[in-house]
Amino acid sequence: MAFRRRPKRRRLLLSAAVAGVLGVAMFLAGGLGLPPRSAAPTGTGAAAPVEPGSPRAGGGDPLAADIGRLQAKLKATPRDEVALATLGLDYVQQAKSTADPAYYPKAEAVLKRSLALGTGDNFTAMGGMAALEAGRHHFTEALDWSRKAVAVNPYNSSLYGTLADAYTQLGRYSEAADAVQRMVDLRPGSPSLSRASYVAELSGDIATARTDMRRALNDAAGPADAAFAHYYLGELAFNNGDPATELTEAEAGLAVAGGYTPLLQAKARAEAALGKTDAALADLGRAVQRLPQPEYVLQLGELYQSLGRHQEADQQYQVFRAEQKLFTGNGVALDSDAALFEADHGDPERALAIARQGLRTRPFMDSHDALAWALHANGRDREALAESDLALAQGTRNALFHYHRAVIEQALGDQTAARDDLTRALAINPHFSPLLAPKARTALTALNE
Repeated sequence: MAFRRRPKRRRLLLSAAVAGVLGVAMFLAGGLGLPPRSAAPTGTGAAAPVEPGSPRAGGGDPLAADIGRLQAKLKATPRDEVALATLGLDYVQQAKSTADPAYYPKAEAVLKRSLALGTGDNFTAMGGMAALEAGRHHFTEALDWSRKAVAVNPYNSSLYGTLADAYTQLGRYSEAADAVQRMVDLRPGSPSLSRASYVAELSGDIATARTDMRRALNDAAGPADAAFAHYYLGELAFNNGDPATELTEAEAGLAVAGGYTPLLQAKARAEAALGKTDAALADLGRAVQRLPQPEYVLQLGELYQSLGRHQEADQQYQVFRAEQKLFTGNGVALDSDAALFEADHGDPERALAIARQGLRTRPFMDSHDALAWALHANGRDREALAESDLALAQGTRNALFHYHRAVIEQALGDQTAARDDLTRALAINPHFSPLLAPKARTALTALNE
């Protein structure tokens, strides 16, 4: 789907330093919004790096300073609903910036206080609640709050971003595209164009996805926005079998924003695919030290395992499990990443339970794939194939999805279909997993003999 752009409505994005102070200004001005490509929260997987303008993206910590300022203000004026809403938004962003879900209960408390003091038109707090629920993977609730906020302020572009994110994760892709179009119409720029890129990517239109992300890069107002765009341009390249371009994009992003941790993770992934394993381990280790995202921890564990370093891999898997407990303890619903981890490295029955619950709360294509893989791990391949078909129904190009379907088809005795899906997986991205891509090549060779 091509997204129209209205050049006369172009705006100057906030600088990285100013944009770190999110809160009420984000919604009043329709400025930098919530995660532009996916509502998946930082720390629960699904590739959700820190958004453009975040303090962690480009160095310094204006967000923490803003939190301190608001806390001091609320001691003097505890019934200031605007300050409460702003603090709630900042807490949500801090949870993402630090991979610390303990900020979510804090955010909920102050946002509810703000709403209780309001007059029914407090769209900032409503948008904050939408961001909070998306961060906790409660996407039905996120959609409800997004709709309420948009009803109060239908001309705020950031609110359409939260609306689009909720629709996307609920598998309502057409409605998500409509919300993104509205966001682009209101304020074309990095947040809206990156979401437009994601819409195209999900439908398999990589050329449009890349074009929209290049437009987002061209609209970047500062290093943080540029780093974010470079990250996703690299991700588009890697996911379509081009780790060399991902490495180039990661290095370009780090040159302008050396503190943007997701770029270290991207650089490490590209290096591993290109056979530079020592560099990959070093960069991924630095990323985990800076920001112990479960996604990064799991990636490091699987890289160690692929190299036969099983003790070090197991250490990372133990950290991953501990982080999952931390997230569930703070109200975050587990879904695809946790289910895939259990199916690959843990308890198949637990994988199936997580996957079924994940599909109820987040009926996104990743959740269908995770349920398919969990069903396969439990020997229920006929049901698994139906879920795998749903994961690919939008036409998305995803090597892992095709690999999973190939293994399921082979288990059902359909060697021709398995060969086709293995070929497709490796054609899309021959480096899609340091553990599974070699298995895919081995299986395809055996089927071709």
